[in-house]
Amino acid sequence: MSTPAGNGSATLTDGHNPVRALLKDRAYERIKSRLLNNDYPPGTFLSERQLADNLGMSKTPVKAALERLEAEGYITVSPQQGVVVRELSIREIADQYEIRSALESYALRSVAGRLTAEQIGRVRANLDAQARLRGTGEVARAVEMDAEFHTQFAEFLGNKEIMRVVIQLRDKMQRIVTQVFHLSPSRIGTSHEEHAVIAEAVIRGDGVRAAHLIERHLELGKQLILSPRG
Repeated sequence: MSTPAGNGSATLTDGHNPVRALLKDRAYERIKSRLLNNDYPPGTFLSERQLADNLGMSKTPVKAALERLEAEGYITVSPQQGVVVRELSIREIADQYEIRSALESYALRSVAGRLTAEQIGRVRANLDAQARLRGTGEVARAVEMDAEFHTQFAEFLGNKEIMRVVIQLRDKMQRIVTQVFHLSPSRIGTSHEEHAVIAEAVIRGDGVRAAHLIERHLELGKQLILSPRG
């Protein structure tokens, strides 16, 4: 997500302070980025004051950012424990994979055989980038390319609501996928191989096969994530 731009003016518009909104968004984006990168692993206790000092801002925007992150399920806030980074439960992970499978298989069936030359170029460029990451140990980049591969088909579909949900699911799963790639580095390579077969089915126009392959790919990913946790 991009951070909203601002010019630092304290002008009030319709009772709304644009500077305050800018700081809230900036705090949200920076804290969320650290959560997704696993800089704050599950179980970590967060302090509003320390976060504010680290971000170079007051506690007010940090508090607003934490409230938003709590609503999105990244953290829990309680009077007893304070702010704690959440770990997704097995049920939550399974549920999210189920939603992803339904949405992504639909997107692939819908766009199969209808990609433009520019879109095909983007898909193949992404696959080339994934191929170059095999054996490099560049987990963060591999996670980024994995997310891009899955997201691009929802983008090609052009359904804004599906795209919104896919992005939300991608963000929530980023920490989990990062853990898998760290624990099983070979998954970076096998995931690329599965992506390549899926992509070729979409490009050829075989939507039924592409949907089947994405369902199988996501099921394997889910099992790799859940098996060590079971």
